[in-house]
Amino acid sequence: MKVLVIGNGGREHALVWKLKQSNRVEKIFVAPGNAGTKNLAENIDIEASDINKLIDFVKKEKIDLTVVGPEAPLVTGIVDAFEAEGLKIFGPNKAAAQLEGSKVFSKNFMKKYSIPTAKYETFTNVDNAISYIKEEGAPIVVKAEGLAAGKGVIVAQTVDEAIAAVEEIMVNEKFGEAGERIVIEEFLAGEEATVLAFTDGNTIVPMIPSQDHKPAYDGDQGPNTGGMGAYAPAPIATENLMSKVYQEILVPTIEGLKEEGIIFKGVLYSGLMVVDGKAKVIEYNVRFGDPEAEVVLPLLKNDLVDVIEATIEDRLDQVDIEWLEKTAVCVIMASGGYPVRYEKGKEISGIEEAESEDIVVFQAGTALKDDKLVTAGGRVLGVTALGNDYQDTIDKAYEGVKQIDFAAAHYRTDIGAKAVK
Repeated sequence: MKVLVIGNGGREHALVWKLKQSNRVEKIFVAPGNAGTKNLAENIDIEASDINKLIDFVKKEKIDLTVVGPEAPLVTGIVDAFEAEGLKIFGPNKAAAQLEGSKVFSKNFMKKYSIPTAKYETFTNVDNAISYIKEEGAPIVVKAEGLAAGKGVIVAQTVDEAIAAVEEIMVNEKFGEAGERIVIEEFLAGEEATVLAFTDGNTIVPMIPSQDHKPAYDGDQGPNTGGMGAYAPAPIATENLMSKVYQEILVPTIEGLKEEGIIFKGVLYSGLMVVDGKAKVIEYNVRFGDPEAEVVLPLLKNDLVDVIEATIEDRLDQVDIEWLEKTAVCVIMASGGYPVRYEKGKEISGIEEAESEDIVVFQAGTALKDDKLVTAGGRVLGVTALGNDYQDTIDKAYEGVKQIDFAAAHYRTDIGAKAVK
C-alpha cells in the first residue's frame, strides 16, 4: 500500500520510521517532511495546511492511507474534507478536534461531563481577567484559547507575571486570533503524565503512559516549550492510576462526545496532572504528542498500519495491542535561545555516529542546504534510546546526544530523572 504522512516534525519522522517497518507498506510520502524523513520516504512540497492540494495529490498517486501528524489541519477539518472525497484518513474530524482547538470548548465539556480538571474561568475582556487574577492570587495558569504550538500556556508564579501574560496574549496579540479569549485556571501542584489512547469512538485502548518535559531548562525551570524530552513508561502512572484514568477520564470523554453527536476516531491525548494519586486533565490533544510519539511508538510491538486501519474501520476491539517490556527516553536537542529567539542554518554533524541498534535520532527542525544538514527550527532533533531500565536508557540517550554537534545546541540534562527517583 501507499501511505501519506502529513507534517514535518519529529513526531512525523517517528510515524514514518514506524510505518516503514510494516511489510504492508510499499511506499511512503511525507508532506512536507524534513531532512530526516527524506531518508525513509519521499518528501512532497505541499504544506500540511493545503488541504485541496493534498487531496489532489492523494487521488493522483492513488494513496491508500493518509496519517495526519499535527493538530492544525485536524482542527481545520482535513478529515472531513478527505472523507467527503471517499479517501481513507487517520485522525478525528473537525467537531472532535475542538477538544484541542478550543480551550474553552474543552474546559466547558469537562465541566459538563464531570471529568476531573482544574477550576477555571474564561475571559474576553482584559480588565476582567486582571481583576480575577488579583482575586485568586498566584501561582496561576493563563492559557490562550486557540492553537499556539504548545507555547500558549503560561504558568505564572506571581500576580504580576500573570497580568503580564494576559497583556501579552490579549493586548500584544502574541498568538494572534488564538488569544482573543483566554482561560485562567488554578495551578495544580503535582507530577505530569501523558496518556495517549487509540479509539474508534467505541473501543478505547490506552497506550503506555509517558511523561513530557515542557519547561526549557533543568529542574522544570524557564518558559514552556513544545517539549524538551520524554520517557515511557512513566512510573507515576501506576496500574491503579491507569485504571482510574480509563474509568474517570477516557470513557466519559468518548461517551460525552457521543452525547454531543461527535464520534472521535484517532488518537486522544490526555495531558494529566497527578496530585495525591489522583489525575486531573490539564489539556486534551487530538493526535500523537511530540515528543511523546518518539518514546511511545518505538515501544509498540504491533504493525501500526493494522492498528490505524482497525481504528478507522470500527474494529479496534479485534486487535490485541502489545508493548515491548523496555523503557524509552527521548532527549530533545534544541537551538540556543529556543523557545524565544534562535538562529537557523547551523550545520549538524554526528547523527550517524549517534545511531545504533538501541538509539534512533528523529529529526524535527532540520533541512538540507547545499547538501549539508542544517538546523531549521527551534526543536532540532530527538535522540531516542531503548533500554532495560531507566538509568541504562538515560545513559544511552545522553551518549547519543554527546556524539551530535551543532552551534549553540541546547538540551536539558535531567530528562527521565523523575523516573529514576
